Amino acid sequence: MFRRFIFIILILFPLIIDGKPPVIDSQGAHAKLTEIMDSHASQKSLSPIIVQRALNNFIDELDPTKTYFIESDIQQWLEPEDEYVTQVQRRVECSDFSHFVQIYEAMVDAIARRNRLENMIDVNALPEKVDANKFKEMEWVNSEQDLLTRVMEVKALQIEASKRLNDELQDKSLQRIHKQRQKYEEEILSHDSTYREQLVLSKVLKAFASSLDAHTSYFTPEEAQQFLINVQQRLFGIGAALRDDINGFRVIKIVEGGPADRGGELKADDLIIAVDGEPVVGMSISDAVSLIRGEEDTPVKLTVIRKDKEDEDAEDETLDITVIRSEVVLKETRYEASYEPFGNGVIAYLRLFSFYQDPENSSAEDLARELEKLKDDHKVLGVVLDLRNNSGGMLSQAVAVTGLFITKGVVVSIKDDSGKVQHLRDLDGRTIWNGPLIVMINRGSASASEIVAQTLQDYGRAIIVGDDHSFGKGSFQTFTLNAAGQGNINPEGEYKVTRGRYYTVSGKSPQLVGVNSDIEVPGILSESEIGEQYAKYPLETDQIDANFEDDLSDIPFFQRAKITNLYRFNLQPKLTIYEEYIPVLRKNSEKRIENNKNYQSFLEEIKKQDLNFDPEKEAQYGKNDMQLTESMNIMKDLIMLQRLKKLESEPKEFEKVGA
Repeated sequence: MFRRFIFIILILFPLIIDGKPPVIDSQGAHAKLTEIMDSHASQKSLSPIIVQRALNNFIDELDPTKTYFIESDIQQWLEPEDEYVTQVQRRVECSDFSHFVQIYEAMVDAIARRNRLENMIDVNALPEKVDANKFKEMEWVNSEQDLLTRVMEVKALQIEASKRLNDELQDKSLQRIHKQRQKYEEEILSHDSTYREQLVLSKVLKAFASSLDAHTSYFTPEEAQQFLINVQQRLFGIGAALRDDINGFRVIKIVEGGPADRGGELKADDLIIAVDGEPVVGMSISDAVSLIRGEEDTPVKLTVIRKDKEDEDAEDETLDITVIRSEVVLKETRYEASYEPFGNGVIAYLRLFSFYQDPENSSAEDLARELEKLKDDHKVLGVVLDLRNNSGGMLSQAVAVTGLFITKGVVVSIKDDSGKVQHLRDLDGRTIWNGPLIVMINRGSASASEIVAQTLQDYGRAIIVGDDHSFGKGSFQTFTLNAAGQGNINPEGEYKVTRGRYYTVSGKSPQLVGVNSDIEVPGILSESEIGEQYAKYPLETDQIDANFEDDLSDIPFFQRAKITNLYRFNLQPKLTIYEEYIPVLRKNSEKRIENNKNYQSFLEEIKKQDLNFDPEKEAQYGKNDMQLTESMNIMKDLIMLQRLKKLESEPKEFEKVGA
């Protein structure tokens, strides 16, 4: 089914989507679509719902900024009649994509109208103080006048950002904005029939792939190359996550330990408007990122606009910031380890940013080493494992990290598109820590981190603390290009497809629903609408039989007979040691949060914020990480409750001995 080696991906990250169309015809596009659907976890053939989604997605592919089409232009495709959908489905099944060509032709007409509107705009009469946030969730406009207003507002934002540059760069920026739009329109209007067909078919494949579920994607050859860079996470750049804000590129995150973080000058929420004197307003995000990346140990100058967070009325500041490029091996693929003194010992704190493995290090080995060191140097009373904002990583490392805290047994089960179930087990029979354990999660904890959290919860080995639930990504994807196969990309394009779901030992899948906390402690993401449930077309959740009593049924019979007795020795039992404490721990935590004025102010603030709540604002409410502080308090309560129970039981034991 696949041309070459396929690897499993259990991680979330943004993709940069841009590139030339593939070398493909209608027969090849149909074959590629069939191949993708044959491999998918549940969508094995075309259906009316998939076709309708694809029609909508195709429109979005053509006009992602909603600045060309008016709703009436595309109404017949946005809400098509059942008979029309059936007709489209039959045509596509015969390698006929002519209905999508009709939408493409409507885009050609929309470009002509857009150019006419552009000629009507007086740049001296543009609206002022346009809020960029209004462009994040846009509906299609209802009239030509509404379209003109939207185009003028976009132009006003871009010009306002360009004014921060000197006169020469300002002119260059405005020229680039115009050229960027012109380039896109010229691609759509190309008179080269072969190029045009390939462009249509690439967008058709994107539309159908993304209609299957939130994580299935089709990539042109250039995009496939970019995808590999993201997977490998080894880049010569600055270590910052960016978002296209129309009027520049917003820094939404500084990678801890990366070049920008080490330099200390670039800040989250800075708006990048130029790179090495080259204006980037109106540039595609892939082109902007290409400018930022470069040779190791070379400087890159970023011109940014920075808001005064203390004074909303203060004028924004324009700064030139120089960052020295270096290889970004994300510290988010690494860890932190520390401890907090408590009583006659310490509480160990381990934070894992993702699940990684390379020839020298792995997440499980690093955590084990740090915990052993803490045990050698201190009396460890409890362990807090922090998986907040951990978006995943290697599946094998999810198993290995879980194995640090259980003796032996099933950690995760995978059911693929054929319905076959495979169990992945921890087999070494030993633990690094078998005492009190809390696992912290938030709505940013996804994929492999959900495997660890839910499996430890299933076995009763850990109390889950944090946001009400985790992200909810319980599916796995495969990519048709080997990570080591750069330079050998299929000219027809590559794809990433959801092949199945994973389940923890209880048989539950975190897909869509996430891992639920035993004790809810709100944090900075608690009010944010992030997670699989907010994805466009999420895969539904599922459940299989529990596997606490592992019958090894997925292992060949003769091999099973050899290992059964050895494997069954020292299997991890399902524990209930925390059940009696959780109600008390929850009540104590609720009271502390309720009586903490800083915490209450913080909770009120995040309810008011949009999805881009600034993490730095948390410091305004008294503590840098109130969610962590409260989790530590819960661990302290747990340790004390267990001690009290032990003291209560000791006299009874003494009486038995004395008798």
